[in-house]
Amino acid sequence: MDPLFAPFFAHDQRRTKIVATLGPATSGYATIRALADAGVNVFRLNFSHGLRAEHAQRHATIRAVEAEIQRPLGVLADLQGPKLRVGTFAGGSVTLRAGAMFRLDLDARPGDETRVHLPHPEIIRAAAIGSSLLLDDGRLRLEVREKGDDHLLTQVVVGGPLSDRKGVNVPDVVLPIPAITEKDREDLAFALELGVEYVGLSFVQRPQDVRDARELVAGQAWILTKLEKPQAMACVEEIVALSDVVMVARGDLGVELPPEQVPVAQKQIIRIARRMGRPVIIATQMLESMVHAPTPTRAEASDVATAVFDGADAVMLSAETAVGDYPREAVAIMDRIVRSVEGDSGWNLTMQAATPPPAESTVADAIAAASRQVAVSVDAPVIVAFTLAGRTALRISRERPDCAIIGLTPTDDIARRLCIAWGVVALSAGQEVPVYGIETVVDQALEAATLSRCAGPGDAVVIAAGLPFGVTGSTNTLRVARVK
Repeated sequence: MDPLFAPFFAHDQRRTKIVATLGPATSGYATIRALADAGVNVFRLNFSHGLRAEHAQRHATIRAVEAEIQRPLGVLADLQGPKLRVGTFAGGSVTLRAGAMFRLDLDARPGDETRVHLPHPEIIRAAAIGSSLLLDDGRLRLEVREKGDDHLLTQVVVGGPLSDRKGVNVPDVVLPIPAITEKDREDLAFALELGVEYVGLSFVQRPQDVRDARELVAGQAWILTKLEKPQAMACVEEIVALSDVVMVARGDLGVELPPEQVPVAQKQIIRIARRMGRPVIIATQMLESMVHAPTPTRAEASDVATAVFDGADAVMLSAETAVGDYPREAVAIMDRIVRSVEGDSGWNLTMQAATPPPAESTVADAIAAASRQVAVSVDAPVIVAFTLAGRTALRISRERPDCAIIGLTPTDDIARRLCIAWGVVALSAGQEVPVYGIETVVDQALEAATLSRCAGPGDAVVIAAGLPFGVTGSTNTLRVARVK
């Protein structure tokens, strides 16, 4: 076995992963290499901004950095999703006064203080008397008083300045619009051709949105569902079950939910994702002040720490690394915060106490739970999971064992996908795992454990695999072997 990703030391890895968004501030090789060295596991390409050629160049740079550092790096293509916006104003902007009446209609002419174009007839059809409309990221609030075939007459509840093409949110209505627009379809085809590991779905409202995306992706990447709509929270269990990875996108979620409900939603999503064995990312404004400051606020440091204590698989940086003045410093400080929490004596106890029973009662889930228990009993420093599609490694990850987890996979693609999973260090053999029998598997597991410096002479290694070998979803075997 000659793993592609092997020379790095698995025993020194953080359990909680870091996702960083690339942008104008982080496009060059030296900067992306610096972010990877500082601790980034997954890079996010935000298709709401930038040209496809720019994303292609960043993707190529990530792969060049990966080849040099010999550590797998995942890439997330985050699709824009349906963007709902008002039209333009004759003077570029207006000021809406609380209590005033304001009309949104299908007339494309520039607006004024009394009306504006709303180029989304689906909103007009779906809204009801009493529905709320939020404009400009929730800074303005309107309430529907009258409804016609081509307009909504609203009253301004919270006023303020409103300029051209500001966003519209409708928090209490399920809109009959797909989560994947025509632009998203073109971006998706482009991203899959690049070879990204995850596809991010924005503004998902219903389980069917995820099903539609899965049909388009056809197994070429993992589906990462961003939970940022109150409508999605109404069917969150089914949405999480249909997803490969989920993200708590607190920015847009916080626009449509009252602020006091966002932390509760975050914890609820983490609990559901943990139970179902789906990696979960906490995103938006984690170190927001570091866009222009070299250090975060104490509240931001506590926010990151809380996500780690809650059991999130990953924490994400957005503007901090995409357009910020201190991208490397932001990653480095996030790395230090995470390591500090994971070094706390109470953190591991919290992880063990919070491990939920699996959502399904399968042999594979039983093997994953037993692997953690056996590792404790024999004082094993590492569990090696043979995983063709990554699922065995994810099952063991959800158990949050107090030892290293090596996901030994036959392909680079799966090794990269596992970059998002808590505690998993992925090693790629660069070939199909040979089907020679259990002794061959044991030899490969011991080699992987020693090569990554997780185990030394005399150490026990717990091995999870499947019989017959090479069959996806057949995990049914648990072995303990010792390094000679």
